[in-house]
Amino acid sequence: MRAYADNDYPANHKPNWRIIAGLWPYLAEFRGRVFLAAGCLIFAKLATVATPVALKYIVDYLDQGREGELLLWIPLLLVAAYGLLRFSSTLFSELRDAVFARVAERAMRRVSLRVFRHLHNRELAFHLDRKTGGLTRDIERGTTGISFLLRFTLFNIVPTLLEIFLVAGILFFAFNVGYVLAILVAVIVYVVFSIKVTEWRTKFVREANARDNQSNSRAVDSLLNYETVKYFNNEQFEAEVYDRDLEDWEQARLKNRLSLAALNSGQALIIGLAMIAIMAMAVQEVASGEITLGDFTMINAYLLQLFIPLNALGFVYREIRQSLVNVERLFALLGDEPTIVDRDTATELKVAQGEVRFEDVHFAYRRDRSIIQGVSFTIPAGHKVAVVGASGAGKSTLARLLFRFYDVDQGAITIDGQDIREVTQQSLRSAIGVVPQDTVLFNDTLYRNLAYGRPSATEEEVHQAARMAHLEQFILGLPEGYETQVGERGLKLSGGEKQRVAIARVILKNPPLLILDEATSSLDSLSEQAILGALKEVSSHRTTLVIAHRLSTTRDADTLLVMDGGRIVESGRHEQLLARGGYYARLWEQQNQSEDGSDTEDEQDITER
Repeated sequence: MRAYADNDYPANHKPNWRIIAGLWPYLAEFRGRVFLAAGCLIFAKLATVATPVALKYIVDYLDQGREGELLLWIPLLLVAAYGLLRFSSTLFSELRDAVFARVAERAMRRVSLRVFRHLHNRELAFHLDRKTGGLTRDIERGTTGISFLLRFTLFNIVPTLLEIFLVAGILFFAFNVGYVLAILVAVIVYVVFSIKVTEWRTKFVREANARDNQSNSRAVDSLLNYETVKYFNNEQFEAEVYDRDLEDWEQARLKNRLSLAALNSGQALIIGLAMIAIMAMAVQEVASGEITLGDFTMINAYLLQLFIPLNALGFVYREIRQSLVNVERLFALLGDEPTIVDRDTATELKVAQGEVRFEDVHFAYRRDRSIIQGVSFTIPAGHKVAVVGASGAGKSTLARLLFRFYDVDQGAITIDGQDIREVTQQSLRSAIGVVPQDTVLFNDTLYRNLAYGRPSATEEEVHQAARMAHLEQFILGLPEGYETQVGERGLKLSGGEKQRVAIARVILKNPPLLILDEATSSLDSLSEQAILGALKEVSSHRTTLVIAHRLSTTRDADTLLVMDGGRIVESGRHEQLLARGGYYARLWEQQNQSEDGSDTEDEQDITER
């Protein structure tokens, strides 16, 4: 099943009715409740169908009593029976809903959790391409659609069909076949009309959803990039783009509303004509004495009782069609398997020493553009190897491959001789700590963001990690201390503070392997020196891969690997590479010249402040 993007779902796409059968596993967990709810449904419908019969006898007795002696207790008894049937119908309907509530809510919970887990299992490439706003709308509508399908398929369509057959049977045996034929013709015309018109207007519903996703994605994306909008004074531009999306959504909704009005009007016309025809037959038979006034009342009650849920059936069918579309999109998300999966024979990674080897590694994000070309190197256990080079050389890709965000196209990456493709992702990633270039925090307290490195850590362990990351003094200076809210994506903290949080997380995780992916590239010189000290403490005695653009941050590495165009062009220690006067030496000279200028500017800025 193809997972369509937010706005490319074909307008003429037919919903997959087999999806309803796919909901059975969510019902099977509570078979007993499902059958009990079905029993309540049957009792409710039997009471509903019996109610007009009681009404008939009340009217007939009162009508006959005008000509003879009237015993008051008989109509009172019939009225009590009538009221009891009405109450029973409502009681069993409510019991049905109460019994089934656990089933529907648990199904929504199960599906939501399944989708949540699945999205976290998807590869990095999926999340780089996704549109968060549209994705969350699809999940929200899909889970709601499942609840609707479960409730209304079982408790609206099935009961309505059951009621139609029961009423038709009663009218057939109690009166003549003409009433049954009239009702069946009306029902068939109504159903065919509803289906045809609903099929026609589904494209408008789907278009409205697509435009809704589009506008919501744009709004979320714009708000997440609030600062960028402000930097370029583009509030008006963003508002205009959002308004164009809203205009498309408005037009799609308008088409949806107008087509709905046409559908409702047509359904009302069919029901009205059917009521006129059947009631005219009944009036004629009452006038000729073929049926009693009570029979006329019963027929009228049955028609009202039948056509009201039938009218609702049109709404339910429309909503079921829409729910099928929403659930299909949700199941499409689940249908796309992750490209990075554990093999059936995968074992737990066992880290004894922590030696990492890249063996003739080739990799490309796209087939027409190779990123890594024949890279081979070893990081001995407990050593620090830094990979440097110009932007786009493939440095960060090495870290992504080691963490197995992607699989190599050729060659192998091993840890203590174990190919990382042959071990479970869980055990591999448990053994690796990452301090990323851009640390993104949850919109929560500082304490919970720190404890995220190991949620089971004690409070003292979290405080100790903060101290080791040279963060506690800053935290204690805050009015709310560890309970300070960091804001969306941690925007209330500076770059250096967020980097210290990342370091504290790694300290809590305490992995044998460490990746430092340009962890100081966005910091000023003063912050960088403070962070470098903390990083040096964290990386000591750990096998460490450092990805760096600033060469000044890697001088203490045991080995420097210089990359250019996806290949390692030089390797050695800092002094050795400078002495060779090659590519690294030229990079060093260029960065020193640029940093001298920026350092002077930093000093002037500090003096002015």
